[in-house]
Amino acid sequence: MRSVRLGILILVAFAILAEGAVEPWSQATLEVGAAVLFLLWGFMCIQARRITIRRNWIYWPLLGLAGVALMQELLGLTIYPYATKVELLKGTAYLILCFLAVEAFPTAEKRQQFAWTLVALAFLVSLFGILQYFTFNGKLYWLRPLPLGATTPFGPYVNANHFAGFAELTMPMGIAMALSGSIQRDKLALISLCAVLPLAALVLCGSRGGLASFFLELALLGYLVGRRRGGKKLLLTAASLALAACLLLLWLGTGRMISRLSTLSPEGISNDRRVSLFKDTWNIFVNHPWTGTGLGTLQAAYPRYATFYDGLIVDHAHNDYLELLADTGIIGGLCGLGFLAILFWQARNNLRVAATPMARSFYIGASSACVGLLVHSLVDFNLHIPSNALLFLLLASLLALPAERSNRYCTDGPAIPARTMDSNTGRQEKPLVSEIGLEEECSAAAGDLTERKARAASRR
Repeated sequence: MRSVRLGILILVAFAILAEGAVEPWSQATLEVGAAVLFLLWGFMCIQARRITIRRNWIYWPLLGLAGVALMQELLGLTIYPYATKVELLKGTAYLILCFLAVEAFPTAEKRQQFAWTLVALAFLVSLFGILQYFTFNGKLYWLRPLPLGATTPFGPYVNANHFAGFAELTMPMGIAMALSGSIQRDKLALISLCAVLPLAALVLCGSRGGLASFFLELALLGYLVGRRRGGKKLLLTAASLALAACLLLLWLGTGRMISRLSTLSPEGISNDRRVSLFKDTWNIFVNHPWTGTGLGTLQAAYPRYATFYDGLIVDHAHNDYLELLADTGIIGGLCGLGFLAILFWQARNNLRVAATPMARSFYIGASSACVGLLVHSLVDFNLHIPSNALLFLLLASLLALPAERSNRYCTDGPAIPARTMDSNTGRQEKPLVSEIGLEEECSAAAGDLTERKARAASRR
């Protein structure tokens, strides 16, 4: 699976650096890459003559949402079939990559590789964003002209709010690793630098929604870490990170940052305009309550319901939840609600049973990141930026994967294999131990092994 893991990480990095993968060429590259990795995974399974599929309940609401979009397309329920088809292709690519990530990063050790990749991306992209901010010449990467109407880029993102979404998804992982004690002491300085620099970039980008979401992430992260690891070490590490962040912000210039946050950027929208967007989007849902107007069709549907005209094209509602209702109706809304319920329930279970600091740090970082972006989605549309949507769904899929159930070992006993499928017969092979009575079976197996050892010793 090493090739699949590497391919997923490369696609994530590509999506981020390709301006969030918002353009057709980068979206097509992402979709083709997902298909190639899926074929590679299938070829590897055929070569091994064995297919291992790990159960993850988070797939069902995602498949349900894809089914709604497919139904809209086939039954003519969408007002703009092409837009729905484009969204369906993107959603399929996301789902494939989530499935592959669950299969390729099944253990805490493998997920740690994913976590370190996020930490490295957070540091490098934030460093690039800071450098570009202080040397900006009106072009992305100092070479590529900005799209029409874009005036507040940051890093590889055309809109600074979308860089904030990226920071919300990647920053908590490094902080969780530093505070939870899952890394060696000699790496603490490195992880602290990688965690602090994105905070400076987040402040510089001027996204107030991003900052509010990040402080909520910090509060949740501190609560989750404090429940498992209290004492002077935690306080000392947290104080060191806070001091390093303050020194970095002072060095970059607090005046510039305060000015950035106190003024509304030309690309921002006023509160009255935002309320108008929310009301108009809600009216679209009221007029199409069951199946919506079609996934990805808000731009086509909105002009008919607009109560405020300023000559600008409205492509998103600046609220991902309202847009989901307008696009897919009650059925899609129930899929979204099911996704959130499964995510939070499984995250709670995994946080409770995580046995090692390494596993705990991943679950804490992923939980905080998902909560932060979900809160930010109340006032923005980060879930419609492919790179951020992909990162969020990958974290959610790994967070919802039952903690190490397919890789646990009984004490002094045999390994418990995952549910597998025989490639010759096509039948599922049952695991040696049922998932329902996992702990009891482990104890029984260990007891039987001890008894057999005792009998063998007495015969000698």
